[in-house]
Amino acid sequence: QVRLVESGGGSVQAGESLRLSCRISGVRVDNACMGWFRQAPGKEREEFAIAMIGNDGTEYDDSVKDRFTVSRDNAQNAMYLQMNSLKAEDTAIYSCAALKSNNGYCISNNRGDWHYWGQGTQVAVSS
Repeated sequence: QVRLVESGGGSVQAGESLRLSCRISGVRVDNACMGWFRQAPGKEREEFAIAMIGNDGTEYDDSVKDRFTVSRDNAQNAMYLQMNSLKAEDTAIYSCAALKSNNGYCISNNRGDWHYWGQGTQVAVSS
């Protein structure tokens, strides 16, 4: 059984930082594409991942590029999202997800193609 559990969310001021964690069981992070999606208040979950990490490297949405960094720890079977210079518009529920692929490459950033999801962790940024 695959399980993803996020932690690390909270309430911060604009310009501050947070680090989200995603603990995974049932699938190895070095054998899958791992990513973060978010859902702003009153909106649907964004269609595309904001950050992904696979055996082919990392990718970021333009909205978070140069501010967020995704990483993984193969030994801990975990993924992280370091979020710096947070803005009010980053307020959302952040969910980690896993996409199975034969070589662990990130073959899609579209939420509909992802296989496993965590419950999410809330991030609130006040200006």
